[in-house]
Amino acid sequence: MKIEHIAIYVKDLELMKSFYEKYFNGKAGELYHNPKKNFSSYFITFDGVCRLELMHKPEIPENSNNIESENIGIIHFAISVGSKEKVDSLASQLSKDGFQIIGAPRTTGDGYYESVILDPENNRIEITI
Repeated sequence: MKIEHIAIYVKDLELMKSFYEKYFNGKAGELYHNPKKNFSSYFITFDGVCRLELMHKPEIPENSNNIESENIGIIHFAISVGSKEKVDSLASQLSKDGFQIIGAPRTTGDGYYESVILDPENNRIEITI
């Protein structure tokens, strides 16, 4: 078995699509829109087998995504970039571009080399080898 995709409801579908394309080399499929359900989405494909589905439905309430605390439920996902140098470089670029780094590049207690950043809507992403 494998995880086929992870889905995130977002406020700004185009902004979030552009973010994952620019910083993580994602390739967006065609915009899907269902006017009957007032729903739109993009599937973002990466160099791997798991995809990210960005979804928008105006009536979905906002998630607090409070960066000072964690809560029950999915709290982050990790994207592998292939090397320590790429983790460092991407974290540095994201910081320069104004995105919040909430975990500087480091080796964790369980042996991962990672940095934790927030995407434009405060979803946590671990950038790892």
